[in-house]
Order: sequence, then C-alpha cells, then structure tokens
Amino acid sequence: MTDTVTLPAQAVIGRRVEFAYYRDQTTFLPGIITAITDDPASLRIRLDGKRNNVACRPDYDGIRYLDQVTTVPALPMGTFTPTAEDFGGPTYAGIPVCQLDDEDILILTADQDAARAALVAYCKAQDIDPEYAEDPLTATWARFEWQPEDADVDWQVTFDDKPADGAVQVHYLPAA
Repeated sequence: MTDTVTLPAQAVIGRRVEFAYYRDQTTFLPGIITAITDDPASLRIRLDGKRNNVACRPDYDGIRYLDQVTTVPALPMGTFTPTAEDFGGPTYAGIPVCQLDDEDILILTADQDAARAALVAYCKAQDIDPEYAEDPLTATWARFEWQPEDADVDWQVTFDDKPADGAVQVHYLPAA
C-alpha cells in the first residue's frame, strides 16, 4: 500500500512557515520550504539559522503556512571564522571551544594563556579529568569551511602549519 499525500496549495518552495517538533507542539519555529519531494514526508523545511532541512508531511499538525512566499536564501558556503554558536554552545573563559568527533579539542584563540584557561573551564564543565587540561596545546592554523545543505556535518576544518586564505590561528589538543 502506498501512502500518498495531496499537497495543499500553500505547499510551495519559498513559502515561509512556522514549524513545531512533534515533542513540543507549543513552540513554533520560523522556517522556509526549500524543496518538495515525491515521498509522503515531502516537504523539506529549513528552520531559520539552521543548515539542515526537516522533512515533514504537508498535512502535519505542527506546520503553519504563512502568507509570505519568497526566494529560498542560499546558504553561506566557503571559508568562515566560527563563533561559539557554530561550535554548538557556550564559551569557556570567554573563548569558543569545540570537541571534534575524534575527541580532539579545538580552542578558537591564538593566545596560549587564554587557550589554557578555556581548556580548563571546558574540562571542568564537561566533567573531563582536569589532568587532561595539563597536556600541551599546539598552536596551528585552521581553515573552517561550510558544507552543503544536508551534509553529515555543517562544517569541516583542516589544519596547516602556515596561514592560508581564510585560516585563523587556534590551539588544538589531540585526543590521548
């Protein structure tokens, strides 16, 4: 049996919407329809400030179609300097810190003392053994690059000993 859904007239690419996740049907977040596919969860909605789409059925109770239809804004691509928000959270001792998938820790500052303070604060906040924060930090250049919409990760980082276009100096602590 095939599950088919009739698209309402409002379901068009570029329509502004408000979307609520199933787990919280009282908080509606602004977004835009970026694509329509053939599957039952045919709408792809990019919530404002996000890089990935949410798939939903056009008759889903957690979607409100708004009157505004516009062009879908292009996502920023290429090299960028990350913020604490790009790293997914707060700052530590005033510095953005990120733990990568391989558990290496990246500290967004060229200042050795500030990097050490941020690492200590990060380890404390994450319940990581404080002795780990005593390991030597490596100063290096990092080039952050946005990935396409719906990629597995929002951005990737490459490291180099020398500055390159768009690179920023960071401190890096490899996983033990």
